Amino acid sequence: MKRKLCSILLAGVLALGTLAGCGSATGSTDGSTSAGNDSGKVSQEAAASSEAGGQEATMKTGKVGVAMPTKDLQRWNQDGANMEKELKAAGYEVVLDYASNDIATQVTQIENMINSGCDILVIASIDGDSLGTVLDQAKEKNIPVIAYDRLIMNSDAVTYYATFDNYMVGTKQGEYIRDSLKLDSTSGPYNIELVTGDPGDNNARYFFGGAMDVLQPYITAGKLVVKSGQTEFKEVATASWATENAQSRMDAIISAYYADGTQLDAVLCSNDSTALGVTNALEANYVGSWPIITGQDCDVANVKNMLNDKQSMSIFKDTRTLASKVVEMVDAILKGGEAPVNDTETYNNGVKVVPSFLCEPVFADKNNYKKILIDSGYYKEDELK
Repeated sequence: MKRKLCSILLAGVLALGTLAGCGSATGSTDGSTSAGNDSGKVSQEAAASSEAGGQEATMKTGKVGVAMPTKDLQRWNQDGANMEKELKAAGYEVVLDYASNDIATQVTQIENMINSGCDILVIASIDGDSLGTVLDQAKEKNIPVIAYDRLIMNSDAVTYYATFDNYMVGTKQGEYIRDSLKLDSTSGPYNIELVTGDPGDNNARYFFGGAMDVLQPYITAGKLVVKSGQTEFKEVATASWATENAQSRMDAIISAYYADGTQLDAVLCSNDSTALGVTNALEANYVGSWPIITGQDCDVANVKNMLNDKQSMSIFKDTRTLASKVVEMVDAILKGGEAPVNDTETYNNGVKVVPSFLCEPVFADKNNYKKILIDSGYYKEDELK
C-alpha cells in the first residue's frame, strides 16, 4: 500500500492561534459605504465599495455541518469539540450533531444540515455504507463532503477524506507486540488473541490489516499461537466497537482456552474501548501472568490502565492535529480552491479513489506518556490520577 504520510509534530498543535488568525480573514464584511456630495469622495467611495465587494467574495463565511457518530466514546467528544472550536475561531458557523451510534439518526441529522443551508459537511460515519442516499442530496445541491476519520463507502459524493494513517496504526500495534515479545530473538511459542473493531467501519480493516501484516509471519511459523483459532476479520470483529461486546467474546475465549492456567501472552486490540472489554474479562476470569494489550485513542481510562500495568500501549491520534487540518481543508474549499491532500491513490471507497490527507500516529506507553500526552497539553496530570 502506497501511503504518503504527514509529519506533524505534537508540539505544533499548541500553535492553534495561527489558525484562528488565518480564520479571521474569513470574517464577513457588509461592504457598505456612505454617499457624499463631493464628486471626488463619491468616486473614492465607489472604488472602496467595489474593492469591498471583491473582498467579500474571497472572505465569505460559511456554515459547516459536523456529524459525529456518538458521545459514548471519549474520542468522538474530543473530536467534535476540537472541530467546533477551531471552525468557530476561523469564522464559520457550525452545526454539530452526535447520532448516538444510530444510523437513522445520523441520516436525519445530515438531511437537516443540508436543508438548513450548510455549505459543507464533515462526516464521521457510523456505518460507511449507510449514507449513499442522503449524500446524493448533498451532491444535488453541490455541497462538498469531507469524510472524517472513517471513509464513507460507495458514494461519489465524497469530496475528500481526512484521517490518520490507519494502516500505520495497525502496523505500530503489531510492531509493539513483536518487539515486546522479542519475536525475532526468542523461540516462543507465545499465545495471542485478536480483537478488532466494527465490521461496518472501513478503518477496522486497515487497523487489522496493518497489524496482521506484521504478526502473520510469526503465526504461520508457529512462534505465535492463536489458541481460539479465530484469526479472520469476521471472527475477531467487534460490533459497534463496544466494550461489552469485546468483553463477552473474551470471556468465552478465556473459559474455553485459558481457564486451566494456560498463559496468554498478548492480545491485539485495535482500540481502547475493545481493550477495556478485554481487560474487564481478564480481571474477572484469568489467572495467568498479565498479557501485553494494545489499544488506540489514549482514552483517560486506558491511560490509567497503562499506568497500572493493565494495558501496555495505546496509539495516540491527536485530534487537535486532525481538526486543524480539516479546518484548513474547509477554508480552502469554501474560498473556491482545492483542499490540501497527500494521498491520491490509497483510499478507494468502491466508487472512486478519494483524495485524502493522512496524519501520522504515534504510540504512548508508560515510558513516554508524559511527553506525548501531558507535555503536549492534551491532558493535565491530574486527569490521569
